[in-house]
Amino acid sequence: MSTDIRKISLDGLWHNNPGLVQLLGLCPLLAVSNTAINALGLGLATTLVLIGSNATVSAIRHIVRPELRIPVFVLVIASFVTIIEYLTKAFFYDLFTILGIFLPLITTNCAIIARAEAFASKNNVFHSLIDGLMMGLGFAAVLLLLGALREIIGQGTLFADAHLMFGENARWLTITFIEDYRGFLLAILPPGAFLGLGFIIAGKNYIDKQQKRKAAQQIYAIEGSTQTST
Repeated sequence: MSTDIRKISLDGLWHNNPGLVQLLGLCPLLAVSNTAINALGLGLATTLVLIGSNATVSAIRHIVRPELRIPVFVLVIASFVTIIEYLTKAFFYDLFTILGIFLPLITTNCAIIARAEAFASKNNVFHSLIDGLMMGLGFAAVLLLLGALREIIGQGTLFADAHLMFGENARWLTITFIEDYRGFLLAILPPGAFLGLGFIIAGKNYIDKQQKRKAAQQIYAIEGSTQTST
């Protein structure tokens, strides 16, 4: 079981990351990632929906008729999105107004529907919970990284408006890198989101390529030593 959990975790966080590998849910990822706090808010909301929907779909997978599974999955996801939307509106209203339409649009996020169909409908509740958590955290991490990069380059700050999520006492979290910074408009516009995501994906692909090269070198060294000893 520990091996399964490790594989599920690595898939969600790295090998099969929804934002970097599957390239799903790009609309909210690119639209809301203009600041780190906005990105974090949507990332956490998506993670909670993934956890709840995966667990529920797994629990009811044996009683849902095959021809009805997609409508039922969408209904389950929409229910959790509605709960998260109302909780955000009640406790984080300013953040709710910023995220706007992208909160209810989580219902149609391809990453969530894909996990319900590809994993939760075929696995037990525990593994589905882990999958939802790790896929959500992987998606949230990409959102946060992209939002942080765009905010730093575009505004010269990091975690500006942290009070929208953590309350007035969290204003000290704001980091100002450059005083009187005029900003770089491209970074906070949609083209900047595409460029930023492209660089992040390129970085991941480079790391994967380096890891494969090291693994191949290790295999070659082992085979060479084996041949020498014989």
